[in-house]
Amino acid sequence: MIQLDEKIYLYLLGIIPVVIVLFVFLQIWKKRTQRQFAETDLFKRLTPNRSNFKATLKLLFFLIGLAFLTMGLVNPKMGTKLETVKREGVDIVFAVDVSKSMLAEDIAPNRLEKAKRLVSEIINQLASDRIGIIAYAGQAYPQLPITTDYGAAKMFLQSMNTDMLTSQGTAIDQALKLATTYYDDEEQTNRVLFIISDGEDHSAGATLGTVEQAVEEGIKIYTIGVGKSKGAPIPIKRNGIVERLKKDSKGEVVITKLNEEVLVDIAAEGNGEYIDGTNTDEAVDYIKEQLLQMDKKEFEAKQFAEFKDQFQWFLGAGLFFLFLDVFVLDKKTKWLRRLNLFNEKIEE
Repeated sequence: MIQLDEKIYLYLLGIIPVVIVLFVFLQIWKKRTQRQFAETDLFKRLTPNRSNFKATLKLLFFLIGLAFLTMGLVNPKMGTKLETVKREGVDIVFAVDVSKSMLAEDIAPNRLEKAKRLVSEIINQLASDRIGIIAYAGQAYPQLPITTDYGAAKMFLQSMNTDMLTSQGTAIDQALKLATTYYDDEEQTNRVLFIISDGEDHSAGATLGTVEQAVEEGIKIYTIGVGKSKGAPIPIKRNGIVERLKKDSKGEVVITKLNEEVLVDIAAEGNGEYIDGTNTDEAVDYIKEQLLQMDKKEFEAKQFAEFKDQFQWFLGAGLFFLFLDVFVLDKKTKWLRRLNLFNEKIEE
């Protein structure tokens, strides 16, 4: 596992495109100035040993050196020892609705992005709990198994979209069934499931029965509603531009609405609560309070205990390339000139 010690220095990499732009402008200025001094052919005769390629090579060495020095300041650390530690927490699974209805923009920027932000903010409030992620539409898909790696969880969360599942529709019962397989029976930790959805459910008849089975497994179910009850159309976009609105078989524009009743019923049957996700801060604060009130169970988790600094390798590489930049001259190298690798004309 790699850890970045001083991420703030990554901003120094922004110098690289600035240097490239300045180099291009400098080359343009030099060529214009040279034309004022003498014709191109005459100038080549006056400076027969000057190499056009060397200037670009020196710039390349400088930029590589700068990049390595920057990474040295960032100080990447490599995990060298993996050990098992005792932690106390709750096992939390997030089931995120990725059906097409989540593209509705009645809540900014759209329902899915709002759901992802809610989950991300909840993760930010956790300390030692384990988390897992499920994506569901017409079927459920295990996006991330139970883990303590919050960074990986956020990465998988951000990659979720409405095209990741071929089976469309909204089958909450499938998400519930998959969630029951997530928890480790041997650990016997407190189990919490958060369903983040607009409440559209095409398996309503089977959902409450599946909720009962989940409760028997010791799972407490909370539902978080995203969207507005007045509803909104579903935009179909390409490259961020709306091409059309989704229509039904009769050619009428589909209006998708937040169905709070379904979500309230699921939460009530699941011994949890329904939470309005409109205000992110309020929803996250409430969830944080709920989790703090739960009994924390001890479980084992593997984590890297020792990290070794790796900055010296990057600093060494950076100084090496800067050394090359200083000692590589602009004039042609004799043996390279004889090879003529860069198709430079040799003046007799």
